[in-house]
Amino acid sequence: MGMPLDERLGMDLKRVEQELMAAKHAAVKVAGLTVPQYAALYVLADNPGMSGAALARACVVTPQAMTGVLKNLEERGLVERTPHQWHRNVLETRLTEEGRAALEKADARASAIERRVSEEFTPEERDTLRAFLARFAKAIQAEAAEQATE
Repeated sequence: MGMPLDERLGMDLKRVEQELMAAKHAAVKVAGLTVPQYAALYVLADNPGMSGAALARACVVTPQAMTGVLKNLEERGLVERTPHQWHRNVLETRLTEEGRAALEKADARASAIERRVSEEFTPEERDTLRAFLARFAKAIQAEAAEQATE
């Protein structure tokens, strides 16, 4: 094995990410949402009229995954999709009143999780953590680029 388990930071990061997602799943479930649905509604609240492709990029999911999320949200009356006035093949997505209500209910609980995590760190520690995570991502990208040239 190339590296002992206790030295693999990726395992620590994955464990924490899974704990965060499990907590958020339970939090947004009270509003009848999944985490991807909540993320879509959250982004749409500040960006009404986004296309599905732009929303997928903002939520860091594939366009195919976002298509499923939006189909479900639309069927439940939480979003409405209408053709763009100049680009008819582009659908603009907006929250409905029901969607906004579900988002507010879910966000009250999801933001409590984020607040609790944030309170565990000083502002300086949060900045340092973000810097460490950026370095983590940069190292991953550099290795991936290197492997791609092999």
